[in-house]
Amino acid sequence: MTDQFDIAVIGAGSAGLTAARFAARLGKRVALIEASRVGGDCTWTGCVPSKALLHAAKAAHTVRNANRYGITVRDQQVDFGAVIGRVKQAIKAVFAEESPETLRSEGIEVLEGRAEFQDARTLIVGGRTISARHILICTGAGPFVPPIPGLADTPHLTYETFWDLGALPERLVVIGGGPIGCELAQACQRLGSRVTLVEAADRLLPNDEPEASQAVAQVLRRDGIDLRLSSPVESVERSGHGPCVLVSAGGVSVKGDAVLVAVGRRAKVDRLGLDRAGIEHSPQGITVDDHLRTSVKHVYAAGDCAGGYQFTHYAGFQGAMAVRNVLLPGRSRARPQHPPWATFTDPEVAHSGYTEEQARRRFGDKVRVSILPMAQVDRAVTEDATEGFIKVVQRSNGEAIGATIVGQRAAEALQAWTLAGDHGLKMGDVARTMQAYPSLATGNQQVAWDAHLDTLTTGITGKLVRWLAGSGRG
Repeated sequence: MTDQFDIAVIGAGSAGLTAARFAARLGKRVALIEASRVGGDCTWTGCVPSKALLHAAKAAHTVRNANRYGITVRDQQVDFGAVIGRVKQAIKAVFAEESPETLRSEGIEVLEGRAEFQDARTLIVGGRTISARHILICTGAGPFVPPIPGLADTPHLTYETFWDLGALPERLVVIGGGPIGCELAQACQRLGSRVTLVEAADRLLPNDEPEASQAVAQVLRRDGIDLRLSSPVESVERSGHGPCVLVSAGGVSVKGDAVLVAVGRRAKVDRLGLDRAGIEHSPQGITVDDHLRTSVKHVYAAGDCAGGYQFTHYAGFQGAMAVRNVLLPGRSRARPQHPPWATFTDPEVAHSGYTEEQARRRFGDKVRVSILPMAQVDRAVTEDATEGFIKVVQRSNGEAIGATIVGQRAAEALQAWTLAGDHGLKMGDVARTMQAYPSLATGNQQVAWDAHLDTLTTGITGKLVRWLAGSGRG
């Protein structure tokens, strides 16, 4: 017997959870199917554990450097088992809000097992057959392990298996200078490991502004990380007895007790039976249009499995938009070109909209750039956190079209620029929005006010403003 649903959602990560809850609140009968653990990468092996680990690492770093603030701390020790225990507590707390029991109480039928298409409308889930008027695929992505000679035959970690470590490696080699590599490298170094990070490119965080890459590289080196840029990995192999691993990169060999591979993620589209359903796909993901519809009109895909940006918030947004496009009148675009993102190193790197390079390619010379060093933001000075900057990219009319913030709580301060970009606000609009002092957000107002004053006091506008100021009222 085949069970009938209004919508079947395959995958219970960020996209799937958001989609299933939205559809259930619209009164639809929803099947949410998960082959592994409800919550997906973000809850179990990604955002939640990594940020909990980074918080512990920052605490260790603060204690280690407390004498800078007139505080003496003796006999500092790091218990890695206890650190991981705290990480698991954070995972448990987040999972409680999205567990199968919680979801079922919200009217969602949770099916635990691997889904496979029998045809375009029928799915087999652990021996159970279901059908649905609409199907949404949200299977996410997993770590990409490149075909480096010797790597497949050498024990190695990914962001999925890192959390199974019983002890912190004395020497850790990290392959990859993207967000995952930078975050875990800094966390492990601050907790007591000796970390070497190798990156094939000539800078870290290649999708961010070059100034941000430079700032993060400087901090990682100061933390003690052996940072090797322009060093593509040629081979990985065991070295002698025990856990020792030898990584050859850029013509130089590096020894480690463990190696973490953090070079990206790949969409999970295998073993779904997509061909039987006629759904177009490639190794990069499932092919969708701007509304997330696949080549089969009643099947949609959202999040990491649909290619594009791989962020938890982006996947959640797409999950909601897919349900909106499936169940409500009209259509909305669900693939924004410039979503915000953040890398949670210390200091954080947060970005929204166009980079300077992207803006100049699009708008040519009609681009302005304003930069405010954190050393000029009072809150950063009081917290001894003056590394970093606020950089805002504008069109010649003052419209804010992109921003990068490097600093403490940069991801929080970024919201002003995300809002400005989404609503076409100008620097004057941000400048006139009062911020509580002292906060990092006052830096946003500072840089916006300086840019707005430049507009008011230069060119024809400047001449008029100065004439008006000279004429006075008294």
